[in-house]
Amino acid sequence: MTPAETLTLAAYFFVVIVLAIYGWHRYYLVYLYMRNRDKEPRQGPPLDPLPVVTVQLPIYNEMYVADRLIEAVCRLDYPRELLEIQVLDDSTDETCEIAELAVRRHAAQGIDIKYIHRADRTGYKAGALEAGLQVARGSYIAIFDADFLPKFDFLHRLLPHFADPKVGMVQARWGHINQDYSLLTKIQSILLDGHFVLEHGARNRAGHFFNFNGTAGMWRRETIGDAGGWQHDTLTEDLDLSYRAQLRGWKFVFLPDVVSPAEVPVEMNAFKSQQHRWAKGSIQTCKKLLPRILQADLPASVKAEAFFHLTANFNYLLMTVLCVLIFPSMVIRYEMGWYEMLLIDVPLFFAATMSFCNFYMVCQREIHTDWVTRLRYMPFLISIGIGLCVNNSKAVLEALFDKKSEFTRTPKYHIESDTDEWVSKRYRQSVTIQPLIELGLGFYFTATVFYALANGIYGTLPFLVLFQIGFLYTGLLSIVQQFSGDGVVLKTQVPDSQ
Repeated sequence: MTPAETLTLAAYFFVVIVLAIYGWHRYYLVYLYMRNRDKEPRQGPPLDPLPVVTVQLPIYNEMYVADRLIEAVCRLDYPRELLEIQVLDDSTDETCEIAELAVRRHAAQGIDIKYIHRADRTGYKAGALEAGLQVARGSYIAIFDADFLPKFDFLHRLLPHFADPKVGMVQARWGHINQDYSLLTKIQSILLDGHFVLEHGARNRAGHFFNFNGTAGMWRRETIGDAGGWQHDTLTEDLDLSYRAQLRGWKFVFLPDVVSPAEVPVEMNAFKSQQHRWAKGSIQTCKKLLPRILQADLPASVKAEAFFHLTANFNYLLMTVLCVLIFPSMVIRYEMGWYEMLLIDVPLFFAATMSFCNFYMVCQREIHTDWVTRLRYMPFLISIGIGLCVNNSKAVLEALFDKKSEFTRTPKYHIESDTDEWVSKRYRQSVTIQPLIELGLGFYFTATVFYALANGIYGTLPFLVLFQIGFLYTGLLSIVQQFSGDGVVLKTQVPDSQ
């Protein structure tokens, strides 16, 4: 082999092995969850007397859902004299009038609801939460983003867990108002279910750190101050504060049975924007806090799980490198008669893929009676996960090189049923050069598929097709949804017969 060929194969196998290790970690999370599934959180007695609770609603240009959110929160079952609602509005459009009118309407009914508008977005969401906290009268702080619809008994179900004075935060599980709207929304719902049910469930019940998700949760106000308050040097202020609080010794509780419905993005570009923010923020938090975590007086298992959690998004960077290396490594081995080496990387690919499928299969089985029918989404789930690697690799690189960017909120369009449309609404995300790169990779893998077919390398075909579909779907849908009003194309469905 030439030095270039040797380097190509060495880099290829290094990337595959690292990805396989993270894939096997999913098996470990499932193991933790199953081993500790009997350790469900137990709530204490109702707090007596009931405390004053402040509900914070941070919004920014949410003209389609602001009124719906305020209406839902004002229906919370809690004594009016003990409930304060803060609408923290940084909007610069019609949302201001809509939100302020809703506040006045409910205030006239005797509800303690306040409209707080900032002239600038200093600190973005973290800044808005901190500004509201300065004038809040509650000793417990519940937070809901604009796309959420909390159920009326939300506060009563979370508060008893604070009977333990060491509990600093309680997180509910996200539900999905519009999960059946399209293939994209269905896949997002499954991805989020896995994050909450298995990741949060496993980590919390095993005594490891997990994070507040920015919404649908409640904080003990003392915990926020003790951990250093809301800080805006990362795009995931929730993840940052969560780890700082747990490093201070506060306990967190995850309640899988308390579900707070929310609207998932219906637009591919909005979904990508959300994923970009989460990926970039997690790496920023990793850089900020992982050294402190590894040096802290914590059990080795807690440190190890925090490491896997905070570094997981580096996998997208590795996936992008892998995408480039798959074809040349295949050609090198085939032309040199090293077809047998596929016996090494195909099992590694298989292990990583099966760990992914097993992870989400177990999750769906835990919370849905029709989980078997949901398995048909697994190939699409894997493909879209692959298709996001360009988008999220960009986020990782921006975090590594300290490129500053604003907190870009995810547009919501008040989509609740299959008949709702969003095409003519505002807040559309703009398309950049990125979808063209994704399409280019899709065609690249199309050529790789033809090469494998022509040379009888059939064992690689299932994986190559997943890569091909992932990049073509994410790239094409981004462009189509930006420039087309065709509702049929925009709402790609999986037929029930599949």
